[in-house]
Formats: sequence, structure tokens, C-alpha cells
Amino acid sequence: MKVKDGIIGFVVGDALGVPVEFESRSALEMNPVTDMRGHGTYNQEAGTWSDDTSMTIATMQSIVNKKGIDYEDIMDEFCSWIYNDEHNNSEEGTFDYGITTGRAIDRYHFENKDPIKCGGTSERDNGNGSLMRILPLAYIKDIDYEIIENISALTHGHKRSKIACVLYVEIAKSMLENDLEIQEHIELACNKIKEYYKDSEELKHFERIFNNDLNDLSSKGYVIYTFECVVHCLLTTDNYKDAVLKAVNLGGDTDTNAAICGGLAGIYYGFESIPIDWRNTISKIDTVVSLCEKYEAFCDES
Repeated sequence: MKVKDGIIGFVVGDALGVPVEFESRSALEMNPVTDMRGHGTYNQEAGTWSDDTSMTIATMQSIVNKKGIDYEDIMDEFCSWIYNDEHNNSEEGTFDYGITTGRAIDRYHFENKDPIKCGGTSERDNGNGSLMRILPLAYIKDIDYEIIENISALTHGHKRSKIACVLYVEIAKSMLENDLEIQEHIELACNKIKEYYKDSEELKHFERIFNNDLNDLSSKGYVIYTFECVVHCLLTTDNYKDAVLKAVNLGGDTDTNAAICGGLAGIYYGFESIPIDWRNTISKIDTVVSLCEKYEAFCDES
């Protein structure tokens, strides 16, 4: 099942990174993550996933329920998650979410703002909070760039964040549709983005990705930094396990970097490449797998 490959790959990466989020690269060099851990930054049990997974499955749940894209319903799902600890959460409830994301959801919930105008549009609103939940769109046939941009804009409305989401979906789609090497998938997607957004000044921020100039990496939560880390980890490993562990051990925004990397690595290497003991540790794994099945059925019918 193709949806399960990417989404479970994503969730496992997220859970691997949760216990060490915000730890420095140097600290993780001294004590690297090699397996699923518990406690740490948020004192959560091993296998606990974060807002990355919560918002990803909220998006999937809305699309399944509405049998299509409904921006208001997706935001309603986000509201239910952020204000209700039992909704689309791991066992321990909501324990963290980004400032830009929280502000956008508050605008929708308290100000009744148009959903696709809720996301911040300033330079400082380019965290990775929409990139981390965009993977489900890769499975929808003939999804257009405007819809991907609008889904980003629910929380992150700056053009840079929107382009990052489109590029990520294009890489995932290439992996789903083509038998190529990872570098070729990335190049194919980058070429599409460069052509489509050729008049946008925002493309300059993606140059290091376009040119595979990724030797000096920051692993903080800026959307471009995250994308650079993900591409680097994919290009310098040859299996799912090593890719996500490398993403975690870069430090910084460990859960999101590993989740986004894990989504693509899961698609590319397949579900069986994800260590079974990691999969079995994941909180509410049966619920997530069941949603993947429903989502795949929707995608096959659409």
C-alpha cells in the first residue's frame, strides 16, 4: 500500500526525533540516537509522535470525510486537535506546536477568518509547519499547484513556504510514479519548480537544493534549512533507517526533519524497510494504518 509506505515512514521519523528535539548537533555526536527512545525533551513515552503527525493525519481525516479538499474542514480538524487533547493526537495529547501554526488556527477559530488567509505571510513566517503536513497531497491524482499552495496557506502563507510544499509534493510524486534514483527524482522535481516559478524571486532561496550544495547545514526550523537537511540525508544514505537517523542526529528540529525525510524515504524504500520494532513502538499505530487504508481507497477512487 503506497500511502502506508510514506505516512508510516513519516510517523516513525517524527517519533524518533521527539525525545531529542532542540538538542545540539555536538551533543548528539556524543550520544547519537540509534533506536527509538523515550522521555527526553518532552518526557514522552517511546513512540510518541508530535504535531507533525497530528496535522498530517488531521489533513487525511478531513479529505477522507469530505471526499475531497475542504479548507474549512481541514482547519476544523486542526482546531479539534489543538483544543482537544484526544483528537488526532498521540497517547499524551497535544504537547507542542509552532507559534506560526498556533496563530493561524487562532485566526480561524476566534476571528472567523477565511481559511486560506489565516497563514502568516511575513518573512518570519517561513517555518516548516506547512511542509511537515503536506505529504498526503502527493497521493491525490492530478493535484494542482494552487491547491497545494492553499493547503500551505492555512498556516503558512508566504510564497517561500508554498513553493517548498509544491517541491516536496513533486519529489514524492516522482517517487510514486517513476523508477529513478533519488538524485533523479529530486532533479526532476526541481526542474518542474524552476519552470513553473521562473518569474519568482523566491527561487533564489532554493539554489542550494537545486545545485546540491549542501555541505554546510543548519537544522533549525526554517523551511529552507529543513528542506536542505532532508535532501542531504536522502542523498548521502542508501536505506530508510540511516536516512532518518542522520536527520535526527543533525540536531535542532529533529522530529520535523526526520519526519519529512522519513516520508520520502518510506516511499522510496518501502514499508518493509522501516524497522519493525520501530513500527511496533509507535503510539496508536493501528489507528494510523487504518486511516492510511481509507485514504488510499479515496485516492484510488478519485
